[in-house]
Amino acid sequence: MIDTVETTVISTSLSDHVVSLRLNRPSKRNAINNLMLQSLANEVLAAEANGHIRCIILTGGPNCFSAGSDIKEVQQDGISAIQNKKRMENWAVIEATHIPIVAAVSGVCFGGGHELVMLCDVVIASANAIFGQPEIKLGHIPGDGATQRLCRLVGKYAAMKMILTGEPVDADTALSLGLVSEVIDHEHYETRAKEVAQLIARHSGKALGYAKDAVNSAYELPLSSGLKRERQNIKSAFLSNDQKEGLAAFFEKRKPNFKDE
Repeated sequence: MIDTVETTVISTSLSDHVVSLRLNRPSKRNAINNLMLQSLANEVLAAEANGHIRCIILTGGPNCFSAGSDIKEVQQDGISAIQNKKRMENWAVIEATHIPIVAAVSGVCFGGGHELVMLCDVVIASANAIFGQPEIKLGHIPGDGATQRLCRLVGKYAAMKMILTGEPVDADTALSLGLVSEVIDHEHYETRAKEVAQLIARHSGKALGYAKDAVNSAYELPLSSGLKRERQNIKSAFLSNDQKEGLAAFFEKRKPNFKDE
Protein backbone atom coordinates (compact mmCIF):
# COMPACT_ATOMS: atom_id res chain seq x y z
CA MET A 1 0.00 0.00 0.00
CA ILE A 2 1.18 3.53 -0.71
CA ASP A 3 1.45 5.52 2.53
CA THR A 4 0.45 9.15 2.16
CA VAL A 5 -1.26 11.77 4.29
CA GLU A 6 -4.35 10.72 2.40
CA THR A 7 -4.28 7.09 1.29
CA THR A 8 -5.85 7.61 -2.11
CA VAL A 9 -5.50 4.01 -3.28
CA ILE A 10 -6.02 0.98 -1.05
CA SER A 11 -4.20 -2.17 -2.15
CA THR A 12 -5.42 -5.59 -0.98
CA SER A 13 -3.92 -8.94 -1.90
CA LEU A 14 -6.74 -11.36 -2.75
CA SER A 15 -4.50 -14.32 -3.62
CA ASP A 16 -0.96 -15.05 -4.75
CA HIS A 17 -1.88 -13.84 -8.23
CA VAL A 18 -4.62 -11.21 -7.78
CA VAL A 19 -4.46 -7.78 -6.17
CA SER A 20 -7.33 -5.33 -5.67
CA LEU A 21 -6.80 -1.57 -5.98
CA ARG A 22 -9.59 0.60 -4.59
CA LEU A 23 -9.86 4.33 -5.28
CA ASN A 24 -10.22 5.95 -1.87
CA ARG A 25 -11.30 9.59 -1.78
CA PRO A 26 -14.94 9.03 -0.77
CA SER A 27 -15.39 12.58 0.54
CA LYS A 28 -14.40 13.85 -2.93
CA ARG A 29 -16.42 11.21 -4.81
CA ASN A 30 -13.12 9.59 -5.74
CA ALA A 31 -12.11 12.58 -7.86
CA ILE A 32 -8.79 11.75 -9.48
CA ASN A 33 -6.11 14.22 -8.46
CA ASN A 34 -2.43 13.92 -9.30
CA LEU A 35 -1.67 12.28 -5.96
CA MET A 36 -4.21 9.52 -6.58
CA LEU A 37 -2.90 8.97 -10.09
CA GLN A 38 0.66 8.75 -8.77
CA SER A 39 -0.44 6.26 -6.10
CA LEU A 40 -2.27 4.16 -8.65
CA ALA A 41 0.73 4.07 -10.98
CA ASN A 42 2.98 3.12 -8.06
CA GLU A 43 0.68 0.24 -7.15
CA VAL A 44 0.70 -1.02 -10.74
CA LEU A 45 4.49 -0.88 -10.79
CA ALA A 46 4.57 -2.76 -7.47
CA ALA A 47 2.33 -5.47 -8.94
CA GLU A 48 4.69 -5.79 -11.90
CA ALA A 49 7.72 -5.95 -9.61
CA ASN A 50 6.07 -8.72 -7.60
CA GLY A 51 6.52 -11.01 -10.60
CA HIS A 52 3.55 -13.25 -9.80
CA ILE A 53 0.55 -10.92 -10.03
CA ARG A 54 -1.51 -12.02 -13.02
CA CYS A 55 -4.55 -9.80 -12.62
CA ILE A 56 -5.46 -6.46 -11.01
CA ILE A 57 -8.98 -5.55 -9.92
CA LEU A 58 -9.66 -1.82 -9.99
CA THR A 59 -12.69 -0.55 -8.13
CA GLY A 60 -14.11 2.48 -6.32
CA GLY A 61 -17.02 3.06 -3.96
CA PRO A 62 -20.44 1.34 -3.96
CA ASN A 63 -22.19 4.41 -5.35
CA CYS A 64 -19.35 6.21 -7.08
CA PHE A 65 -16.44 4.69 -8.95
CA SER A 66 -15.10 8.17 -9.71
CA ALA A 67 -16.72 11.52 -10.46
CA GLY A 68 -13.78 12.41 -12.72
CA SER A 69 -10.73 14.61 -12.43
CA ASP A 70 -10.39 16.82 -9.36
CA ILE A 71 -12.06 20.07 -10.42
CA LYS A 72 -10.60 22.00 -7.48
CA GLU A 73 -7.11 21.00 -8.58
CA VAL A 74 -7.96 22.18 -12.10
CA GLN A 75 -9.33 25.45 -10.74
CA GLN A 76 -6.15 26.01 -8.73
CA ASP A 77 -3.53 24.92 -11.28
CA GLY A 78 -5.28 25.41 -14.61
CA ILE A 79 -4.19 23.35 -17.59
CA SER A 80 -1.01 22.25 -15.80
CA ALA A 81 -3.19 20.19 -13.45
CA ILE A 82 -3.98 17.78 -16.29
CA GLN A 83 -1.11 18.47 -18.67
CA ASN A 84 2.11 17.87 -16.80
CA LYS A 85 4.92 15.43 -17.44
CA LYS A 86 4.45 13.35 -14.31
CA ARG A 87 0.71 12.93 -14.82
CA MET A 88 1.24 11.74 -18.38
CA GLU A 89 3.94 9.32 -17.19
CA ASN A 90 1.53 7.91 -14.61
CA TRP A 91 -1.22 7.42 -17.18
CA ALA A 92 1.35 5.68 -19.40
CA VAL A 93 2.28 3.23 -16.61
CA ILE A 94 -1.35 2.15 -16.24
CA GLU A 95 -1.88 1.90 -19.99
CA ALA A 96 1.33 -0.02 -20.66
CA THR A 97 1.15 -2.66 -17.92
CA HIS A 98 1.24 -6.24 -19.18
CA ILE A 99 -1.00 -7.29 -16.26
CA PRO A 100 -4.71 -7.60 -17.19
CA ILE A 101 -6.93 -5.16 -15.29
CA VAL A 102 -10.55 -5.94 -14.39
CA ALA A 103 -12.60 -2.86 -13.52
CA ALA A 104 -15.50 -3.27 -11.09
CA VAL A 105 -17.69 -0.19 -11.60
CA SER A 106 -20.64 0.94 -9.53
CA GLY A 107 -22.48 4.24 -9.58
CA VAL A 108 -20.97 7.33 -11.16
CA CYS A 109 -18.10 6.82 -13.59
CA PHE A 110 -17.48 10.18 -15.22
CA GLY A 111 -14.70 12.09 -16.94
CA GLY A 112 -11.24 10.99 -15.85
CA GLY A 113 -12.80 8.05 -14.01
CA HIS A 114 -14.30 6.80 -17.25
CA GLU A 115 -11.02 7.45 -19.05
CA LEU A 116 -9.32 5.29 -16.42
CA VAL A 117 -11.84 2.48 -16.96
CA MET A 118 -11.18 2.60 -20.70
CA LEU A 119 -7.59 1.55 -19.93
CA CYS A 120 -8.87 -1.65 -18.32
CA ASP A 121 -9.21 -4.98 -20.10
CA VAL A 122 -12.49 -6.30 -18.67
CA VAL A 123 -15.23 -4.09 -17.20
CA ILE A 124 -17.83 -5.53 -14.82
CA ALA A 125 -20.55 -2.96 -14.23
CA SER A 126 -23.10 -2.83 -11.46
CA ALA A 127 -26.65 -2.32 -12.70
CA ASN A 128 -26.57 1.16 -11.12
CA ALA A 129 -23.44 2.28 -13.01
CA ILE A 130 -23.56 5.33 -15.28
CA PHE A 131 -20.80 6.38 -17.64
CA GLY A 132 -20.14 9.81 -19.07
CA GLN A 133 -17.81 12.51 -20.32
CA PRO A 134 -19.37 15.73 -18.95
CA GLU A 135 -16.38 18.02 -19.60
CA ILE A 136 -18.22 19.97 -22.31
CA LYS A 137 -20.53 21.32 -19.57
CA LEU A 138 -17.50 23.05 -18.04
CA GLY A 139 -16.48 24.69 -21.28
CA HIS A 140 -13.66 22.33 -22.16
CA ILE A 141 -13.17 18.81 -23.51
CA PRO A 142 -11.89 15.46 -22.20
CA GLY A 143 -8.15 15.60 -21.68
CA ASP A 144 -7.08 12.14 -20.53
CA GLY A 145 -7.84 10.12 -23.63
CA ALA A 146 -11.59 9.96 -24.14
CA THR A 147 -11.70 11.74 -27.51
CA GLN A 148 -9.44 9.02 -28.90
CA ARG A 149 -10.32 5.88 -26.96
CA LEU A 150 -14.08 6.29 -26.79
CA CYS A 151 -14.56 6.43 -30.56
CA ARG A 152 -12.31 3.39 -30.98
CA LEU A 153 -14.53 1.49 -28.55
CA VAL A 154 -18.03 2.59 -29.55
CA GLY A 155 -17.63 4.29 -32.93
CA LYS A 156 -17.76 7.94 -33.96
CA TYR A 157 -21.46 8.67 -33.54
CA ALA A 158 -21.97 7.21 -30.08
CA ALA A 159 -18.73 8.84 -28.93
CA MET A 160 -19.73 12.20 -30.40
CA LYS A 161 -23.10 12.04 -28.69
CA MET A 162 -21.56 11.35 -25.29
CA ILE A 163 -18.83 13.98 -25.64
CA LEU A 164 -20.84 16.75 -27.34
CA THR A 165 -23.94 16.47 -25.13
CA GLY A 166 -22.09 15.61 -21.92
CA GLU A 167 -24.96 13.28 -21.07
CA PRO A 168 -24.23 9.89 -19.48
CA VAL A 169 -25.35 6.41 -20.47
CA ASP A 170 -26.66 3.74 -18.10
CA ALA A 171 -25.13 0.32 -17.61
CA ASP A 172 -27.36 -1.49 -20.11
CA THR A 173 -26.65 1.10 -22.78
CA ALA A 174 -22.94 0.87 -22.01
CA LEU A 175 -23.16 -2.89 -22.49
CA SER A 176 -24.92 -2.51 -25.85
CA LEU A 177 -22.25 -0.03 -26.96
CA GLY A 178 -19.39 -2.31 -25.94
CA LEU A 179 -18.17 -0.07 -23.11
CA VAL A 180 -18.52 -2.85 -20.53
CA SER A 181 -18.16 -6.63 -20.55
CA GLU A 182 -21.02 -7.57 -18.23
CA VAL A 183 -23.77 -5.93 -16.17
CA ILE A 184 -24.38 -7.55 -12.78
CA ASP A 185 -26.84 -6.73 -10.01
CA HIS A 186 -25.43 -4.30 -7.47
CA GLU A 187 -25.06 -6.86 -4.68
CA HIS A 188 -22.79 -9.12 -6.72
CA TYR A 189 -20.76 -6.97 -9.13
CA GLU A 190 -17.57 -7.07 -7.04
CA THR A 191 -17.95 -10.80 -6.47
CA ARG A 192 -18.25 -11.29 -10.20
CA ALA A 193 -15.18 -9.14 -10.83
CA LYS A 194 -13.22 -11.34 -8.41
CA GLU A 195 -14.49 -14.46 -10.19
CA VAL A 196 -13.35 -13.13 -13.57
CA ALA A 197 -10.00 -12.10 -12.11
CA GLN A 198 -9.46 -15.59 -10.73
CA LEU A 199 -10.40 -17.13 -14.09
CA ILE A 200 -7.73 -14.95 -15.69
CA ALA A 201 -5.16 -15.55 -12.96
CA ARG A 202 -5.19 -19.33 -13.34
CA HIS A 203 -3.33 -18.90 -16.62
CA SER A 204 0.32 -18.16 -17.36
CA GLY A 205 1.32 -14.57 -16.64
CA LYS A 206 3.59 -14.73 -19.68
CA ALA A 207 0.76 -15.81 -21.98
CA LEU A 208 -1.62 -13.25 -20.51
CA GLY A 209 0.84 -10.45 -21.22
CA TYR A 210 1.41 -11.60 -24.79
CA ALA A 211 -2.34 -11.89 -25.38
CA LYS A 212 -3.09 -8.45 -23.93
CA ASP A 213 -0.35 -6.86 -26.01
CA ALA A 214 -1.56 -8.50 -29.22
CA VAL A 215 -5.19 -7.46 -28.72
CA ASN A 216 -4.29 -3.89 -27.77
CA SER A 217 -2.09 -3.58 -30.84
CA ALA A 218 -5.26 -3.79 -32.93
CA TYR A 219 -6.06 -0.24 -31.79
CA GLU A 220 -2.68 1.08 -32.89
CA LEU A 221 -1.62 -0.92 -35.95
CA PRO A 222 -2.92 -1.71 -39.45
CA LEU A 223 -4.24 -5.26 -39.80
CA SER A 224 -1.10 -6.59 -41.49
CA SER A 225 1.14 -5.14 -38.78
CA GLY A 226 -1.21 -6.40 -36.05
CA LEU A 227 -1.06 -9.93 -37.46
CA LYS A 228 2.72 -9.66 -37.49
CA ARG A 229 2.63 -8.68 -33.79
CA GLU A 230 0.41 -11.68 -33.08
CA ARG A 231 2.88 -14.02 -34.80
CA GLN A 232 5.77 -12.49 -32.86
CA ASN A 233 3.93 -12.90 -29.57
CA ILE A 234 2.91 -16.50 -30.14
CA LYS A 235 6.51 -17.30 -31.06
CA SER A 236 7.64 -15.72 -27.79
CA ALA A 237 5.00 -17.71 -25.91
CA PHE A 238 6.24 -20.95 -27.45
CA LEU A 239 9.72 -20.19 -26.13
CA SER A 240 8.45 -19.99 -22.54
CA ASN A 241 8.57 -22.77 -19.95
CA ASP A 242 4.87 -22.15 -19.26
CA GLN A 243 3.93 -23.13 -22.82
CA LYS A 244 5.80 -26.42 -22.41
CA GLU A 245 4.08 -26.98 -19.08
CA GLY A 246 0.65 -26.17 -20.52
CA LEU A 247 1.09 -28.60 -23.40
CA ALA A 248 2.42 -31.34 -21.12
CA ALA A 249 -0.49 -30.86 -18.71
CA PHE A 250 -2.97 -31.15 -21.57
CA PHE A 251 -1.63 -34.54 -22.69
CA GLU A 252 -1.19 -35.76 -19.12
CA LYS A 253 -4.79 -34.73 -18.32
CA ARG A 254 -3.88 -32.60 -15.31
CA LYS A 255 -3.99 -28.96 -14.30
CA PRO A 256 -0.95 -26.98 -15.45
CA ASN A 257 1.42 -25.54 -12.85
CA PHE A 258 2.37 -22.26 -14.44
CA LYS A 259 5.34 -20.39 -12.96
CA ASP A 260 5.28 -17.31 -15.20
CA GLU A 261 8.54 -18.34 -16.81
